[in-house]
Amino acid sequence: MQFKKLAFLLLFLGFTSTAMAQMEIGIQFSPTISGNRFIAEDRHGFEKSSNTLRVGVGVVGDYFFSNNYAFSSGLMFRSKGSKIKYDFTSQDPNGQPTTVPVEDDLTVQYLEIPLTLKLFTNEVAPDVILYFQVGGALGTKVSAQVNNQKVINGEKTAKRFNIFETSALLGTGAEMQLGQSTKLFGGVTYLRGLSNIDDFYSDRLGDKNIAIKNNGVSLDVGIKF
Repeated sequence: MQFKKLAFLLLFLGFTSTAMAQMEIGIQFSPTISGNRFIAEDRHGFEKSSNTLRVGVGVVGDYFFSNNYAFSSGLMFRSKGSKIKYDFTSQDPNGQPTTVPVEDDLTVQYLEIPLTLKLFTNEVAPDVILYFQVGGALGTKVSAQVNNQKVINGEKTAKRFNIFETSALLGTGAEMQLGQSTKLFGGVTYLRGLSNIDDFYSDRLGDKNIAIKNNGVSLDVGIKF
């Protein structure tokens, strides 16, 4: 019995050390050019007013199941959204319909879990390898603002936005070995929102087919240990 316990302990320790040897954890900083795209009829006049610089930061981890392939995940805090325009029709004091352009600055913060596959090349220069990343991300809303306000007309603006968001993720970059277990990395990632982030405009404009989704391109830099 004691021998079985010892054998099990050694097996467990061996598995743990192997797993740790295959795992690389790091910190990532991702300034992002963020925008929005729309699914709506032309009569609503939706358009992106401008892209906005947002910030992402968090912890990432690569679990290698072979020398050149890894499952990559982590926990990122990301800010998304941009300035958008649309046409709103209401009645004037004489009861006549009047249409005015409206601009909103949307800012939504998410805690995001990327779920991706990373493919690594062999060395393309001394201590330098390239990587390609594909997969998705699951986000949950942390907070939100509209036109830099958290409350409009007595209602919290965060309630306008849906709790969850899903995105497709595509990226590429390079890693440089700095020491025995330290790597510096940098790359570019495209995040394409797949889910509607806001039902407010559907209700306000009386069109259930309206959808607003996030888009973003980030410059990723970080260090792994």
